[in-house]
Amino acid sequence: MVYKAEYLWLDGSSPSVRLRSKTKIVEDGKHPPMWGFDGSSTQQATGDNSDVVLSPVLSVPDPIRGGKDVLVLSETLLTDMKPHPTNTRAACAASSEKYGDFDTWFGIEQEYTFFEGAAPLGWPENGFPAPQGDYYCGVGADVIFGRDIVEAHMDACLQAGLHIAGINAEVMPGQWEFQIGPVGTPRAADELWIARWLLGRIAEDYGVTVSFAAKPVPGDWNGAGAHTNISTKQMRSDYDACIAAAEALGKNAAEHIANYGAGIEDRLTGLHETASYKDFSYGVSDRGASVRIPWQVARDKKGYIEDRRPNANMDPYVVTRLIIDTVCGDASK
Repeated sequence: MVYKAEYLWLDGSSPSVRLRSKTKIVEDGKHPPMWGFDGSSTQQATGDNSDVVLSPVLSVPDPIRGGKDVLVLSETLLTDMKPHPTNTRAACAASSEKYGDFDTWFGIEQEYTFFEGAAPLGWPENGFPAPQGDYYCGVGADVIFGRDIVEAHMDACLQAGLHIAGINAEVMPGQWEFQIGPVGTPRAADELWIARWLLGRIAEDYGVTVSFAAKPVPGDWNGAGAHTNISTKQMRSDYDACIAAAEALGKNAAEHIANYGAGIEDRLTGLHETASYKDFSYGVSDRGASVRIPWQVARDKKGYIEDRRPNANMDPYVVTRLIIDTVCGDASK
């Protein structure tokens, strides 16, 4: 007897990496082994030295195929078993291990936009829908588009054992959000990538595509972010540590902005619930700040902070690594 293992990995696309996947038939009782692929077809190798190794890092039940089948998230290696230059997970795992005493948790709020053809799902063929205002967490066929896909995706994430925390319709019509976490790294990023793959795969069955573009529609419409919440062991018991973490992020703002996703200047304009990419600020309950301290954290004097700058198209391995290095590195001085 056998089962099907769907191997998932990150390619070398620029400016934003994409997910790739392919299927291997594995004998019952055996773990998914190392495998490989043609890196010359994924912007990860040249044709004369094209082999790239797939090294499994996380296997979960496959809610699409069901049964004994699994999804196998893999990191990419060179044939000498060193991390491939496009492998951002390796550095994330190293930072997580280096600052393991901080027991860092992440919760990532992944926004995305459904498209049907050239327009967001539910938009009229010509022109624009009514202005923003009624869509966020709305109900009714006049304001909500794609709920059947969103519900199927949430169920699939639960069946896969992911730490999905919730879903909601977002401010722009055709735009949604799901949340992963809180969970440590690199697991938080691993699960976000699997959840992204599941979303794209399920949307295929509806003839709909998923966009993680930072500004999917130009003009007076909200962009799409991946607000990233961080909590260290120290922050979960001491409000001063929350303030120190926010201030540390301000000291290294330029590096974060440069690595928080393509098109960040189009999204972080200072409008539509964002702070300008040119500035840094933090504040309690302030969704117009770079970093928000939730009101209950200020009340309880402990908890977490929310970095509102990452784009929807960010690489969670890069973002979580940067936050760990900045927050925990500063606290370690």
